Amino acid sequence: MNSEVTWEIANTAARMVVEEGLEWGPAKKRAVKQLGLPARTALPDNDVLEAAVREYIALFCADTQPAELRALREWALLWMERMETFRPHLTGAVWNGTATRLSDIYIQLFCDDPKSAEIALIDRDVRYDVSSVNGFHGEQVDALSINSLCKPLGESVGVHYLIYDADDLRGALKPDASGRILRGSVDAVRRLLTEPVPAKD
Repeated sequence: MNSEVTWEIANTAARMVVEEGLEWGPAKKRAVKQLGLPARTALPDNDVLEAAVREYIALFCADTQPAELRALREWALLWMERMETFRPHLTGAVWNGTATRLSDIYIQLFCDDPKSAEIALIDRDVRYDVSSVNGFHGEQVDALSINSLCKPLGESVGVHYLIYDADDLRGALKPDASGRILRGSVDAVRRLLTEPVPAKD
């Protein structure tokens, strides 16, 4: 695939991700359509899109994004601590540092009994919706989705608990091919929050 076309798709998708809060897959597909490219045009991989998102944030959101990211991480930690029994791990944009105020929070739970997380939410009178999403092995997993007023941001965000078997945790903490850790525990998120927010110029 032409590398110039790849970057054009990635940069267009990155703007949609940051400015509209689109998920990466739909953003890539919409970018292809918006650019008038054939529907079967090969899509950039997630590493290319992530690089484009980081570049877009650095160029256009450098004065606001660090504080928004911190607010989302603080809120994610709160929801992780509420479900600490189920070995919660933060993943997605809030974990990797590309989140803005439009980003949702994704927390993976590793449960001995897949229904136990739902019972815990019911016991806390937390309203949630259930759907199926692709898991990190490509399999379908349940997602328990909550609409939560994020107090540090002053607006509502989506919090999604993705339900995995306890045994899945064993392989989940291995770095990917690029050496990156794709999810972090409660303690790992607490460590991220000890890092200072970059000062505005």
